Amino acid sequence: MNKQKVVSMTMAAMMLAGSTTAFAEEAAPVERTKYDPAITITIGKQLDENTGRYGDGEDINKNAMTDLTLEKLGIQMETTLLGGDAGNYDTKLRLALTSAEELPDVFPVYSAQLAADMIESGMVKDITDDIEQYMPERLKEIYDQFPTTFSTVTKDGRIYGVACNPHLTEGEVMIIRQDWLDKLGLTAPTTIDEFEAVIKAFTEDDPDGNGEKDTYGFTYEGDSIYNNGWCADPVTIFSVYTGKYLPGQWQEDENGKLVYGSLHEGNKKALERLASWHANGWTFQEAASTGAWDAMTQFTEGKAGIFIGRPWCIDSVADVKSVAPEAVIKAYPCIVQENGEMTYQDAELNDGWLMFNHDFEYIEAFFTYYDWMYDAVFGTGDFQYGYLDGYDYQVQGDKVVFDSNLFDPPVTDAFMPGKSTVLKNAPAADAMQAYANVYAGNEAVTSAEIRAAAHFETSYNCAEGYAIANEYRDYQNPSVFKAAPTSSMARYWEQLQTMEKQLYTNIIYGKQTVDEFDQFVEDWYAQGGEDITNEVNEWYQGVKAE
Repeated sequence: MNKQKVVSMTMAAMMLAGSTTAFAEEAAPVERTKYDPAITITIGKQLDENTGRYGDGEDINKNAMTDLTLEKLGIQMETTLLGGDAGNYDTKLRLALTSAEELPDVFPVYSAQLAADMIESGMVKDITDDIEQYMPERLKEIYDQFPTTFSTVTKDGRIYGVACNPHLTEGEVMIIRQDWLDKLGLTAPTTIDEFEAVIKAFTEDDPDGNGEKDTYGFTYEGDSIYNNGWCADPVTIFSVYTGKYLPGQWQEDENGKLVYGSLHEGNKKALERLASWHANGWTFQEAASTGAWDAMTQFTEGKAGIFIGRPWCIDSVADVKSVAPEAVIKAYPCIVQENGEMTYQDAELNDGWLMFNHDFEYIEAFFTYYDWMYDAVFGTGDFQYGYLDGYDYQVQGDKVVFDSNLFDPPVTDAFMPGKSTVLKNAPAADAMQAYANVYAGNEAVTSAEIRAAAHFETSYNCAEGYAIANEYRDYQNPSVFKAAPTSSMARYWEQLQTMEKQLYTNIIYGKQTVDEFDQFVEDWYAQGGEDITNEVNEWYQGVKAE
C-alpha cells in the first residue's frame, strides 16, 4: 500500500465511502505466528467499560478472552482501569503528562485536544512507518476508506495513532408508537407539516385511550447543541431547513470553505417551529435541561409518541410494554427537507483513537492482535461467528444464536469478549449493510448477515430499523473539522457555545424572539467566531493540500 494513501487527509472520497462488505466476504484467513516466549502488552481503559458478568475467579485480566489471546498469539494483555467515566479517564491520562507516571503501551484517547496534547508531549509513538510495515493489508483497506480519521492524530505529516475501528455507524430513524398511529387513524409522517400534525394528535387526541391529557408528541434532548447523533436527537428538524449545515458542525460550502452550521439562516425557521410546538405542549417541556438517555425515557414511560435515534434504541425502549402492554414500536425514515430530499444527520466514523507509548516495542505484535480481532468481522480464522461460543454466540445444532437469553441454558448478563479487548466495543466493518441484505431476502452467508438474520428473529422491528437506516446512509453527515481546538477556539469556544445554547433554548422556550438570531450571528463572529472560522479554514486548506 502506498504510504501517502494512508497519510492523505483529502476529503474527496470522504467518510461516506461504501461498505466494507465486498472485500470482507473475500478476505482470506491470515497466517499468524505465536510469540514464544509470551510477551505482555499493557492497555489503559475506562473503569466503567461493561464486559458483562465475569465467571468465578475471573476479572478483566483473567478471563476466557485473555486466556485465548495468550493461547493463540502468545500475548498477555494486561489492562489498567483508569477513571470511572470518560471525563475521569481523560483526567487520569492528563496526569501522566505532568508526572512521572508511565503510560500504558496502548490506550484509547477520546478527545481531540488530549490527542494533540499527547503528541505535543513527545510521550506517544510516531507510527507512520509502522503502519506501512506492519498493518495487514485487509486492515489497510478499511482505513483507506476513512482517511479523515487520521487527521486528529497527525502532525506535520506524521501519524501518532489509529482510529478505533473506523466504520460508518448506524444512522438514525424515526421511532414511533405504531399503536398510537393506528388508534388515531394516522400514518407515519414524511414532511415537517405531517410531523406537526402527528405530534399534535398524539398530544390532544388521547392516543393511549385513558381519558387523560397525559401524552405528547415528540421527545428530544436539548442539553447539547441540539445535535447529538445518537438518541432523542432533534437535529432532523433543523436539517429540514438547513440541509447538511447542522448545528454544531463544520461543513464545506459552495465556495470550498468550512462554515459553522449553527449560523445557517435556515435555523431560524427550525427554531420558530420548535418554539410553536413547545408553546402548544406538543414536545417534551424539559428538553433543554435533559440529556439524551433521560429524554428517550419519556418514550419508555409511555408519555411521548415519537423520538429520533439509532435503531438499537427500539430495543432500549422495549420496557414501554410494562406501562402499555399494547405498545407497538416501529422505525420509519426521518422526515424530508423542504426540497424533498432526505434530512441529514450527524454520524460517527470511529470512537476515539488508539495511541501508543513512545517506548512501546511490540507494535508488530499489536497489529497481529488487532488483525486477529478482525477475524470476527471477516468471519475467518478463529472467529467465524464471534469470539467465543457460549459467550457472544452459541452454536445450537445447525443454528447460531446471538441472544444469550436464548442460549441453552439461558445466560443473563453474559460476558462479552469483544469488550474485554483493547477496544471499547467489538470491531465492525459496517453497521447496516448486512441487515439490508437480509431484509431484501438474500440468504445470510457472512457472519454479519447471520447475526443480522438472528436479530430479525428476536427483534424484527429493531432489525428493520437498521435496514431502513441503510437506505439513507448518504445523508449521514460527520463534521468535516476533525482536529484539536484551534488557538482561538481555546480562548473563545466555551463562551460561544454558551451563547449559542442560550439563544437556541430561549427562542424555543419563548424567552427570545427568532428575530434575535441575526444579532447572535453578528455577535458570534465579533466575539471570536471570525478568528475561529479563519483558523478552521487554514487547517482545512492544509489538510486538502497534503
